[in-house]
Amino acid sequence: MIEKQQKIKEQERVILVGLIQKDQTVEQANEYLDELSFLAETAGAVTVKRFTQKMLHPDSKTFVGKGKLEEIKEYLSGRNIDMVIFDDELTGSQILNIEKVLGIVAIDRSDLILDIFARRARTAQAKTQVELAQYQYILPRLKGMWKHLERQGGGIGTRGPGETEIETDRRIVKDKISLLRKKLVDIDKQSFTQRKDRGEFIRVSLVGYTNVGKSTLMNLISKSEVFAENKLFATLDTTTRKVVFENTPFLLSDTVGFIRKLPHHLVESFKSTLDEVREADILLHVVDIAHPQYEEQIATVNKTLQELKTFDKPVLTIFNKMDLYEERNLDEWLSSEVRQDILLELKEKWEHQTDKNCVFISALERKNIDELRNIILKKVREMYQVRYPYKTVHF
Repeated sequence: MIEKQQKIKEQERVILVGLIQKDQTVEQANEYLDELSFLAETAGAVTVKRFTQKMLHPDSKTFVGKGKLEEIKEYLSGRNIDMVIFDDELTGSQILNIEKVLGIVAIDRSDLILDIFARRARTAQAKTQVELAQYQYILPRLKGMWKHLERQGGGIGTRGPGETEIETDRRIVKDKISLLRKKLVDIDKQSFTQRKDRGEFIRVSLVGYTNVGKSTLMNLISKSEVFAENKLFATLDTTTRKVVFENTPFLLSDTVGFIRKLPHHLVESFKSTLDEVREADILLHVVDIAHPQYEEQIATVNKTLQELKTFDKPVLTIFNKMDLYEERNLDEWLSSEVRQDILLELKEKWEHQTDKNCVFISALERKNIDELRNIILKKVREMYQVRYPYKTVHF
């Protein structure tokens, strides 16, 4: 019987491997591995070492090439390393070949993200979505996984399962996928009914890259206790709260964070959760401006919004963590005038790019929160006027 993906144990010692391809710089590759390391930490693992390899495209057999794999094997000799994690998706045969050479478990970025989602799923909907994505991930890798099990039980003369057993498992997985999809349809119907019952309120949704501070901002705006943590994917299930600013009510939702190279099956499985984004009247795009790759993160979120066909909605871009941005980018010896000029230039740049639909805040230090509230209030009131032009709305 087919097993689910390899689960990462707490404090497991891992090494990370990434490719530097023709359209990437060394700096970008290192940033990507920083994110992979953060993912591993979120899953409870400890990163011990990183390896990168410059290649035009991944090697079809070993992903990084035979020479680099031997280099990694040499490093592993005599060291207590539990797992190797690759920053890109691996095929079943690549996993098989890598584990054969290295003698330890190999997983890819998608498998790692699925493991984190499985840990963080709380509701029946989230658990079903993750399980569906896991089985969809497993299906094309069944043959390699069978050989992996064959090695684990191995010994001289050990015979692996025949094609009949593999086909049986393939059918079992396909049947499981079908059942999970039907289950999700039923859950989605219930969720749709719940959303319909919310009346005629204007809906506002927080969106953004993972770990940019959406849940912290949700708590500030709605004065509710939403789980917030400095780890990736702290929030999986959509949380919705009724908020009232100056007698003007609206619904505010916090959604799952987006991420670079999010597994396709996971995006498909979680589209129902992201219905809150599709049905929102206003999007609050939260950005961690202190992150070195924040512009790339903005592009990732915008691309996902386009895939969800929600890119035409009114968007307010909220540049969060300005306190950390100043700490990391403005030297202490700079005069206050120079600091102000630099910050003004940053503000003007993004006001131009967002058509003045942006605000700069620090949710942690509660800086500029009043301005943010006023902007949201203005947009919500304008949306009520657009939505109900022939109806008197009392504020």
